[in-house]
Amino acid sequence: MLTSKDIIREGHPTLRKTAQEVQLPPSQEDQKTLEDMLDYLKNSQNPQIAEENDLRPGVGLAAPQINVSKRMIAVHFEDEGVSYSYGLFNPKIVSHSVQQSFLTAGEGCLSVDRPVPGYVPRYAKIRVKATALDGTELDLRLKGMAAIVFQHEIDHLNGVMFYDRMSESEPFSIPEGAVAVER
Repeated sequence: MLTSKDIIREGHPTLRKTAQEVQLPPSQEDQKTLEDMLDYLKNSQNPQIAEENDLRPGVGLAAPQINVSKRMIAVHFEDEGVSYSYGLFNPKIVSHSVQQSFLTAGEGCLSVDRPVPGYVPRYAKIRVKATALDGTELDLRLKGMAAIVFQHEIDHLNGVMFYDRMSESEPFSIPEGAVAVER
């Protein structure tokens, strides 16, 4: 079982690398790693399991965050009554809106142990293609919090941290026409 101790923190070189594509079909090791990542998120959102195992709650996790430089992400959350629970190999944003959005509460990260106040501009709508844990090809159209979570995790695969996208001089500046997303 993955715990918070398995998650590397900002400053670790793996978080700044571009992750490698996963060979498909995935190896048993890659399959197990991705299943463990999804289990971490589910366990971290269960108050009893999280407390017993000292798990920091999260809605998304990318393989580089557990020091595995491969293009795998897991997400587990609900947004506007829709459940998103996926382990994905080689997720790719294939199209996106011009309009931007941001989380009004700002973003956090399991690899960042400090608050980073400010808004993170993201695309308001994205389309993601990926291979699911069960081998099916997915084509997801996402907006709102779902689009933001997926972009955050895919950024990790490219060595990008959420605060890289914030304005250094004005962290609370709102991109023109951006949609505010509550969580």
